[in-house]
Amino acid sequence: MDDKYISKLSPTVDFWAGMYLLIIAILSILGNAAVLLNAARRLTLLKPPELLTVNLAVTDIGMALSMYPLSISSAFNHAWIGGDASCLYYGLMGMIFSITSIMTLAVMGLVRYLVTGSPPKTGVKFQRRTISIVISAIWLYAGLWALFPLLGWGSYGPEPFGLACSIDWTGYGQSLNHSTFIMTLSVLCTFIPCLTILFTYFGIAWKLHRAYRSIQSNDFQYGNIEKKITLMAVMISSGFLIAWTPYVVVSFWSMFHTREQGYMSPFLTLLPCLFAKSSTVYNPYIYFIFQRTSCHKVHRLFCCFHQANSSANRAKLEGKMIKGSDCNFIGDGTDQTCAGLIGAPGRQSENEVITLS
Repeated sequence: MDDKYISKLSPTVDFWAGMYLLIIAILSILGNAAVLLNAARRLTLLKPPELLTVNLAVTDIGMALSMYPLSISSAFNHAWIGGDASCLYYGLMGMIFSITSIMTLAVMGLVRYLVTGSPPKTGVKFQRRTISIVISAIWLYAGLWALFPLLGWGSYGPEPFGLACSIDWTGYGQSLNHSTFIMTLSVLCTFIPCLTILFTYFGIAWKLHRAYRSIQSNDFQYGNIEKKITLMAVMISSGFLIAWTPYVVVSFWSMFHTREQGYMSPFLTLLPCLFAKSSTVYNPYIYFIFQRTSCHKVHRLFCCFHQANSSANRAKLEGKMIKGSDCNFIGDGTDQTCAGLIGAPGRQSENEVITLS
C-alpha cells in the first residue's frame, strides 16, 4: 500500500475518530431523513423557498450515505481503503455535495431576503418552477467543479492524516495549474457564497427591525420577536460557516506553507476535518426547529404591520375595529387569518378581521 494512504495517527486516535464519524453519520441520516419525510408528507403544501431546505437535506444525507461509510471503515482499518480509485470517488463526492450545500445556503439566504418585505413594500413571490430551475443549476454547477480535476485542472489527493481525500491543497505552489484552480475555486465556491450568506441574513434582520419599529410607532406591544428572528438568522448563517472555517483555514495554511507542513501534527489536521462533518448534523435541526417555532412569528409580525397601515381604509368596507395590544393568528396551516387588535382614530370600539392570502 502507498505510504500516503497509511494513517499518520495512532490506532487509538483512529478508533475514536471512527466512532465520532459513526455517531455523526447516524445523527445526520436521522435528522435529514426526518426533514425529507416531513417534506414528503406535505409535498403539495410546500412553498417554493422550502424546496431549498429540502435540497440542503438531500446534500447532507447524500454526504452521510456516500462518504462517511468509507471514512469510518478506513479509520477502523488504520489505513485508507481502496487506494487511488476510492480516493478519487471520495474527493468527487465531497466536491459535489459540499459545493451544492454552500450554494444552496447562499441561494436560500438570497431568496429569503427577497421574500421578506421591506415596509411598506411586500416581498418577491417565487414560483416552484423558478426554484426548481435554480436547484438544478446548483447541481450542474457543483458537478462541473467536481469534474475539473478529472479533466486535468487541479487534482484530488489524500488529506495529511491519511484517512480522507479532497482537493490537493498542497499542490498550490507546485504548478500554475493547481494554483489557478484552487484560487478560482476558493473565490467562486467559498468566499462569494459565504459573503452572500452573511449579507443576506443581516439584511433580513434589518428589514424585520424596520417592520418592528413600524409596529411600535403604531402603539403595538409585540414582545421579543425581533430578538428571536435575529437569532434564527444568525444561527442559520453561522452554523455552516463555523463548521467549515477551521478546515478552510488549515487548508489555506497548507497551501502557502508547503515546506512547513511536516511540522503540523496530523492530529491538528484531523480536527478541522471532523468538525466540518458536523455541519450535516445540526443544519437540519436548525431549520426544522426554527421553521416550527419562528415561522408563525414572522407572519404575525407582517400581519400586524399590514393592519396598522390598512385598517383605516379597510374598516369602511369590511367591518369595524377594536383597540388592543396584540395580533391573534388564526388559520389551518395554509390560509392565514389575522385577527387584528389595533387602534384607529375615531373607531376604537369596533372589530375588524383581515384575511391574508
